[in-house]
Amino acid sequence: MSLLLDNQFKDLPPDKAIDTKLFLESVAHIPSFFDCLGSNVFSVIKSDINGNILKIKAVYVKDPAKYVTLQDIVEAEREAHPAEWPKVGATLGLMWLKRGLRFIQILLQSLADGERDENNPNLIRVNVTKAYEQALKKYHGWIVQKIFNVALHAAPYKSNFLKALSKGEEVKEEDCLANVRQFLVNYTVTVDAIYDMYTHLNAELDYTV
Repeated sequence: MSLLLDNQFKDLPPDKAIDTKLFLESVAHIPSFFDCLGSNVFSVIKSDINGNILKIKAVYVKDPAKYVTLQDIVEAEREAHPAEWPKVGATLGLMWLKRGLRFIQILLQSLADGERDENNPNLIRVNVTKAYEQALKKYHGWIVQKIFNVALHAAPYKSNFLKALSKGEEVKEEDCLANVRQFLVNYTVTVDAIYDMYTHLNAELDYTV
């Protein structure tokens, strides 16, 4: 079975409210995605995502009945820390987490759409570069960008990446990409909903690290 389909994101209700418990269960498996990229260089993103998930979880477990949705958490922190918000706690953690999730979304969508380097069709550097430039680069200073330039050149062959997504099984490329497209449906809706929430609550920050 596909690594992605084993841990699909849930359907959202019409109001696009994201259930915190279900969200945390789904994103708990996301860090393992970066193991499929092979290089230890990608451990930087993996570690960052892990840390941000833990920030959200730490708030949620204090009062699950109060923090039923992600918006409940963000709004509660805005009320509790008006001077520091949104650069505080789970609000800040979710802000960075959504960027890591967007990176994965763009990378997978680019692969599913068949975007590739015609001269090197078995490389995914084009896809990884697009994802980095659109989701993360603007928030990174020069030093971090240099680290990611190394990561982009360490991206695996597409065949190896898709095999890793299929948990080591030999799966036809089109079958694997069909699984990717299926995973992206709810995943994309969820990531978009988080971005929309941050825009609506004016919780977005553009500082670099």
